[in-house]
Amino acid sequence: MGIFEPYRAIGYITESVPFSVQRLGTETFVTVSVGKAFQVYDCAKLTLVAVGPQLPKKIRALASNRDYTFVAYGTNIGVFARTDQVATWSRHQEKVKLLLVLGDYVLSVDVKGNIFIWPFKEIKQNLEAVCHIQLEHGFLPSCIIHPDTYLNKVILGSQAGSLQLWNISTRKKLYEFKGWNSPVHCCVSSPALDVVAVGCSDGTIHVHNVLYDEKVVSFTHSTRGAVTALSFRTDGEPLLASGGSSGVINIWHLEKRRLQSVIKEAHDCQIISLHFFANEPVLMSSAADNSIKMWIFDSTDGDARLLRFRSGHSAPPLCLRFYKNGRCILSAGQDRAFRLFSVHQDQQSRELSQRHVTKRAKKLRVKEEEIKLKPVIAFDCAEIRERDWCNVVTCHMDTPKAYVWRLQNFVIGEHILSPSAKNQTPIKSCAISACGNFAILGTEGGWIEKFNLQSGISRGIYVDTSESKSCAHYGEVVGVACDTTNTMMISAGFQGDIKVWDFKACKVKSRLEVGRSVTKMVYQRTNGLLATVADDMVLRVFDVLSLLIVRKFEGHTDRITDLCFSDDGKWLLSSSMDGSLRIWDVILARQIDAISVDVSITAISLSPSMDILATSHVDQNGVYLWVNQVLFSGSLDVDSYASGKKVRNVQMPSVSSKQRSEDEEDRREETHCALANQHLIIEEFSKSHFNQQIPDLVTLSLLPKSQWQSLTNLDIIKVRNKPIEPPKKPEKAPFFLPSVPSLSGEILFESNEVTNGKAKDPEVQEPAQNFRKLDLSSPFCQLLQSCADTKDFSAFTEYIKGLPPSTLDMELRVLQILEDEDDKSLNQRPELHSIGLLLDYFVLELSCKNNFEFIQAVIKLFLKIHGETIRRHSTMQVKAIKLLQVQSLVWQKIDKMFQNVRCMTSFLSNSQL
Repeated sequence: MGIFEPYRAIGYITESVPFSVQRLGTETFVTVSVGKAFQVYDCAKLTLVAVGPQLPKKIRALASNRDYTFVAYGTNIGVFARTDQVATWSRHQEKVKLLLVLGDYVLSVDVKGNIFIWPFKEIKQNLEAVCHIQLEHGFLPSCIIHPDTYLNKVILGSQAGSLQLWNISTRKKLYEFKGWNSPVHCCVSSPALDVVAVGCSDGTIHVHNVLYDEKVVSFTHSTRGAVTALSFRTDGEPLLASGGSSGVINIWHLEKRRLQSVIKEAHDCQIISLHFFANEPVLMSSAADNSIKMWIFDSTDGDARLLRFRSGHSAPPLCLRFYKNGRCILSAGQDRAFRLFSVHQDQQSRELSQRHVTKRAKKLRVKEEEIKLKPVIAFDCAEIRERDWCNVVTCHMDTPKAYVWRLQNFVIGEHILSPSAKNQTPIKSCAISACGNFAILGTEGGWIEKFNLQSGISRGIYVDTSESKSCAHYGEVVGVACDTTNTMMISAGFQGDIKVWDFKACKVKSRLEVGRSVTKMVYQRTNGLLATVADDMVLRVFDVLSLLIVRKFEGHTDRITDLCFSDDGKWLLSSSMDGSLRIWDVILARQIDAISVDVSITAISLSPSMDILATSHVDQNGVYLWVNQVLFSGSLDVDSYASGKKVRNVQMPSVSSKQRSEDEEDRREETHCALANQHLIIEEFSKSHFNQQIPDLVTLSLLPKSQWQSLTNLDIIKVRNKPIEPPKKPEKAPFFLPSVPSLSGEILFESNEVTNGKAKDPEVQEPAQNFRKLDLSSPFCQLLQSCADTKDFSAFTEYIKGLPPSTLDMELRVLQILEDEDDKSLNQRPELHSIGLLLDYFVLELSCKNNFEFIQAVIKLFLKIHGETIRRHSTMQVKAIKLLQVQSLVWQKIDKMFQNVRCMTSFLSNSQL
């Protein structure tokens, strides 16, 4: 176990496996694959409703029926009831390629032409297949469908271009269609009987009548590539949708036998699946660009418009940054998209708008990629100005301009920041000041300029007069940063020169030569430390004020891709192309942990609370989250989790963490056993030690602060909670129903016994007299008396600690003596004995210094209620004087202890100075 352990991957929507649509009642769900796991979306709003467990191998096919999902991975087929795996079918010797649900059976086809038929009425773990069909040698299946009304029959398409009709009940081939001399990629059944549509690799679509083996109509894609997906519309319109490898969706009119409309650039790459919803003008499409889209045909010209969609990065992310106190992640990828991912709620993730890219592309008749901005190579954000103006600035590849973004509206800003240098060179680095008002830009030609984010106007140029080119650095500016008070600006050049500038005057204050080419830098505003990455793969940490190197870390064996400080400045994290992520303790000047993954890390970002680490990897389209075990384990000892200089091999986070490998399960069981033993030891230690009174120290009650504070402020609370309107008069009962008065205002009827002759009882006729009698048999008084007899008030203390403040106030007020009586009659009152016992209890508890803050609050409430009674009675005065002496003695000890602590603190601070 290390400091950071795999948590989960976000940003994955779908991959290159056809989805499966299932209707349950009035709701429709779609199941998609994401690597080794599957996800289920509700088609009403495309919200994620379920995530399947992580499987040992990548998913190759999906099928669903009612509450069951069938997943083919490797040579096995997993059966899932919702997301719980209930069975595994293993009969195939080759990789399973196709799955089809046919009635109460599931057909599985592998790459060598073996078909197994599985019944799923009774799901069992070791279920045997009903039958096995071996296709002819050389017939490699590519698709399988079940034509409507064809009982126990399926049509198989092959890579050779032919089709075969099989009866799975008799295991016989009924007919073979010659095909069209082109490999078959997809096949779908139409609403018309005996008619199917076949898509071939040469871009042709053949609508064929399988009953008479006759061609109905053929279509050809205008773009090169295979037909990869087909779907018929079922709401009465004779339309056929087809998708190809170019990402274009074509809509064909079957009656007119021509192309009706084209959805250009529906996806950025090959279409994987198409599906028209039953009796609805809605088409769902998925592609390998990590997106699912729904199109609706509701326009008068028959064209489709985008209804809703879910998408992630279609190319690996390049930059990451936590936002909104760690709740969101800003991500920029090679697909020219700038996205915001939610760590907690997946449906809140979205792409930031670049202002009507689709409309502009249609108007100019170009691709959307040509309209979009180039990939982001660096960006910075300031949360403090989110509601005021644009609070994000981005630098783009080979672009001499920087763009600002307004994250409140998820849209690109109205200003474009363009440096005023004579020789325009691409911007390589950027930073936003701590106040959020200024943006600093550094270019490839060594130019640094400051801009106002609200207006987009230049507010200063940083020029070093010692440079021959009249610019900030001789070479490329690899990084810029600002301190917290806008007094300094720090910049680093590729030639290895680090300069500290006066933020307002834009003049050089000091400089430092690293001696090596600097490729990246990061500045920690909290402690003023600057970390740089040089071409010798060594991390150097500088103190900006003194411009001295304070730390030097070595260990990476390949190019360092990214680094970041923790929010408190104690940790420095770095990633490298050698696949390692290393954590350096800046204070101890050593490596405390290192992990190695199979895919190299390209970008890292640590949340402000240090609970989650986000990483991006080579050729991976998602964002991977790692959890900090030190924060969530309950132990603050980093060394118990860290591996030191040893590099641990760790698996990357998965989309779902429900199921792990056997080794990981064994490790988790060992960890749980160790933690359980540790908790038992802690409980035994607490029972034997923590319950004992520590001498010369004050012990607190550990009660919530509100509970004992409310005792001293009950009068204020009662006034604040006093109702504004007076209580309403209760409705009168009918005259013939006898009732009794009540304090609650409810109408209470007399019982039969009272009405039949017991109404003359004086206790019933004069209930007001009973309020004068005190019931000293309450649990409060009984427990107080029994504890006073044994001189052990621990049970009484626990009892009153469990009472609500209002109940404890009521128990004390019950003992209150209100009548103006003489001293002789006062001595005869039974309440006086309980008041004396309470004074003895307070003296004993204060001398023991137990439950200190709680007892102080109870004493204050007690004296407020019974102060007058204590003043009038001599015996109570003696006990009160004793209580005052004990109270003064305890407070003197506490004050002396605090004086010693203050003296020690001042001595340590002076010694450090």
